[in-house]
Amino acid sequence: MMEWDPVYRVAALGLVIGIVFGAVANKTNFCTMGAVSDWVNIGSRDRFRAWLLAIGIAILATQFMHATGIIDIAQAMYLTPNFGWLGHIVGGLLFGIGMTLASGCGQRTLVRVGGGNLKSLVVMILLGLTAYMTMRGLLALVRVNAFEVTNINLSDSGIADQGMGSLIAAAAGLESSVTVNLVLSVLLGLGLVIYAFAAKSFRSSFDNMLAGITIGLIIPAGWYITGVVGFDDFDPVRFESYTFVAPTGESLMYLLTFTGSTISFGVAAVFGVILGSFLYVILTGKFRLETFSDRGDMVRHLAGGIAMGFGGVLALGCTIGQGVTGMSTLAVGSLLSLVSIVFGSALTMKIEYHRLDDKSFLAALRQSLAEMRLLPGSRG
Repeated sequence: MMEWDPVYRVAALGLVIGIVFGAVANKTNFCTMGAVSDWVNIGSRDRFRAWLLAIGIAILATQFMHATGIIDIAQAMYLTPNFGWLGHIVGGLLFGIGMTLASGCGQRTLVRVGGGNLKSLVVMILLGLTAYMTMRGLLALVRVNAFEVTNINLSDSGIADQGMGSLIAAAAGLESSVTVNLVLSVLLGLGLVIYAFAAKSFRSSFDNMLAGITIGLIIPAGWYITGVVGFDDFDPVRFESYTFVAPTGESLMYLLTFTGSTISFGVAAVFGVILGSFLYVILTGKFRLETFSDRGDMVRHLAGGIAMGFGGVLALGCTIGQGVTGMSTLAVGSLLSLVSIVFGSALTMKIEYHRLDDKSFLAALRQSLAEMRLLPGSRG
């Protein structure tokens, strides 16, 4: 029997685990935008804890594999010494705004597409096209000339990468960051896991625990697939794990140029998530078509898809790509993107709430910033 090339083995495994991702995310309603919404609007942090649990597990598992030599996360794009601070901040903010307008982040959009949501199908197409334009098309000029020119090359200061451990070790004058990384991995990883399970309401929610544990384990599985299964001395595949902005754009291009293209891990993962969600709703009888309710609803989703596509590429990832996968490498850029995404989403939700009272955008913005204690003013 002919043995598959590494690229096809990696794609097949990426598809299978993507199916698991899509099915679990649909069943458990795993959604970062929804998690932020629950926190901002009703004060519930249970779905947010599921996300933090996924991050904690991903950190522990990924750093363990790195420490034992199974994988080398120094190869990950998140740890490059080229620190794009402005892209992380602006891109993260735009992505947070976009996912709120579009009713879900990148992975949630794919899950909803699999469930029959035609609004999310439109968002996915716009997200993918905008992402690809930002990577290799017209918008790449904006990315390169307005954002990447501000990047800081940490190697000029003798710092190997943008890992938290490397930066702390450099600041402390330590020769090696290995010990610092191990300590950070345990403190941050275990801290997030403990925080998640500290709430009784979270422990009583099977779906939230299932989502956090499953997504948390899927990320190191992705590292293993591309870093070990995909390893080849002559033609190795790109070392990566699950992320859903750039791969969505690459998936559209793959469909358009199928006969001249080779499938990748990211493209297979995108198809897997959609397929997994579709299989779940078909098997449970929950499949239903959903369309735009009115013109305003359509405009919101269109704007959201564009903002996520552009912002996600600037930030080098989404709520999964940077928020979980990137965080598993302990990259400072991932933390910066994560904070910016959450802030952008929370601020947008508050502005939309105050706009319901017929306030102007600027008045709603001032009120929202005051409530977030970023401006002086009444919180009433």
